[in-house]
Amino acid sequence: MSAFLLELYSEEIPAGMQARAAADLEKAVRALLAAVDVTPETAQTYVAPQRLTLMLDGLPAHTEDRVLEKKGPKLDAPEKAVQGFLRANNLADTSSLSVQEHPKGDFYVLRENRAGQSLADILSAGLVPLIEGFVWPKSMRWGAGDLRWVRPLRAILCLFDGAVVPVELDGLQSGSVTYGHRFLAPDAIEISANADYLPKLEAAFVIADADRRREMIAEQAAALAAAEGFDLVDDPALLAETAGLVEWPVCLMGKIDDDFMAVPDEVLTSVMRTHQKYFALKDRKTGKLAPRFITVSNMQTADKGAAIINGNERVLRARLSDGRFFWEQDRKTPLADRLPELEKIVFHAKLGTVREKTERMEILAEAFAPAFGADAAMARQAAGLAKADLVSGMVYEFPELQGIMGGYYAGDETLGAAIRDHYKPLGPDDHIPATAEGCAVALADKIDTLAGFWSIDEKPTGSKDPYALRRAALGVIRILLETRTRLALRDLFTAALTRHGDKAAAAKADELLAFIADRLKVYLRDQGIRHDIIAAVFANSGDDIVELVARARALLAFLQTDDGQNLLAAYRRAGGICSQAEFAKPADIDTALFAEKAEQTLYDALVAAERQPAEDYPALLDALAALRVPVDDFFDAVLVNAEDEKLRINRLSLLKNLINCMDIVAAFELVEA
Repeated sequence: MSAFLLELYSEEIPAGMQARAAADLEKAVRALLAAVDVTPETAQTYVAPQRLTLMLDGLPAHTEDRVLEKKGPKLDAPEKAVQGFLRANNLADTSSLSVQEHPKGDFYVLRENRAGQSLADILSAGLVPLIEGFVWPKSMRWGAGDLRWVRPLRAILCLFDGAVVPVELDGLQSGSVTYGHRFLAPDAIEISANADYLPKLEAAFVIADADRRREMIAEQAAALAAAEGFDLVDDPALLAETAGLVEWPVCLMGKIDDDFMAVPDEVLTSVMRTHQKYFALKDRKTGKLAPRFITVSNMQTADKGAAIINGNERVLRARLSDGRFFWEQDRKTPLADRLPELEKIVFHAKLGTVREKTERMEILAEAFAPAFGADAAMARQAAGLAKADLVSGMVYEFPELQGIMGGYYAGDETLGAAIRDHYKPLGPDDHIPATAEGCAVALADKIDTLAGFWSIDEKPTGSKDPYALRRAALGVIRILLETRTRLALRDLFTAALTRHGDKAAAAKADELLAFIADRLKVYLRDQGIRHDIIAAVFANSGDDIVELVARARALLAFLQTDDGQNLLAAYRRAGGICSQAEFAKPADIDTALFAEKAEQTLYDALVAAERQPAEDYPALLDALAALRVPVDDFFDAVLVNAEDEKLRINRLSLLKNLINCMDIVAAFELVEA
């Protein structure tokens, strides 16, 4: 079997684009091979700042001979259709066509014998349009050529079984050469086989495997931290990003001046992480942020990185000086004094200013507070101040600290915690607010946002969600479920929409509730609760998320029992019988018409089930379970479609009552098999 190697060598590829590009390259080449019925046994991608690489093994040297079939028109098709097929395939008449028999009518088939080709030739011809059509999130054109690539493309390494596959692209000719580290080993490297590629690059100070670079950074950084009695602050995203910035990772530790350690940890870590790509450390003994940082260099130097560390310390000192200045200046102005400035910030052109939003949040947070067991006055105050740090110097300079700095500037621990957490949860891995007041404010913020954008018909469409409304909905769900807080969402949405001046508040509240239901299906999917179960419960069980999820879990458990499965089958059977009889509205049941004992038994069981209080869901499920035997006996002993009309209608009414009784528990027609 044969092997293929393709490396596209360019200027630095942005770290955030590397993984997607590697996957897209493999997908595109696999599609090219699939078109000639070739599938590689193994495929491996590598990506580094200056190279995008694909290795394939287990390929045939040549494709097999093939017979291609093109389906033509039916034999009795109009003459124009037949002539059109002949012209499209450069045929004079139908003599070279075969006939394929088919129950719906025989049709013409064109069979062509295609001889096998050299796979290297196929790759040579297919790679040029593949590379030219490669899609990057952002790309550029340079020089006089028409090729668009993420950064200027400098070389193409393309080998099939060690021989160069000729590819000419924008003035570049493919070859057997790649290049090592730009500064440590910039000379050309001759590659003769796939097995040479990784070892020769490593000898030239290039680690092409992104996963290995990630592991090297993690190990080096942890070792440096441990040597000083510190622990590395876990940051997988930063680890992945730094691995995409270097080809030969060398971790170095620098110092933070003690003068800066009085600044909040979030400021220090934000400056280091966001602006400098440094890893933060914590002191093992105190658990506090350590006056150290780790930077990842792309250089191995004779002075063991001393000059690099010195330069990074100097840059960090300047950045932290800015942070300390804003910290000291901001604290001179109370948060409440900043509120008038919020009137100058537009939240959305159709939804008013940020100040108007916080005023709506105040009302909502105060209303929600009792449900969370929160201090209503404190929740209202926190909601009013939640956005005030947006006009602080620190947040202006470091926007990622919004909310966090407001928590520090609040001057009260409970108030500060509610302000700090009101954006939470920011994602599936983020925690909900830690305090009751924080939950009330966070819920107020999210519900006001959802209601506002619904009121102006700015809803998510497809994959587009510019205002993160899906995230807001998921936040509402998680806050209510994780705190087990019982709230009627329809009323809340209606009130919030009315506050936005929406005249169709009730209708849009129902739309919002459906949106929440869709998000809930996604959220519960990983917990083993099927979407159809959620839909069945949501259809007729109100708008209390906590109660709905509890009912969904109970219904799922019930349907996994024999009683549940048999009753679901009976429900469908009863529905089918009533549907065929075009029987939608039951008449009053006349017990005097019962001719079989099974009719009376089922009737008595239905009456007992209907007496259960609708809010007592476990009792309703128990009542359903008790229906199984009477229902089975009814279908075994009773002919529903009796010749006597009164008897037939009475029995259909009994089945319709069974359907209605089960629908009190859930909309069983939405439950999938």
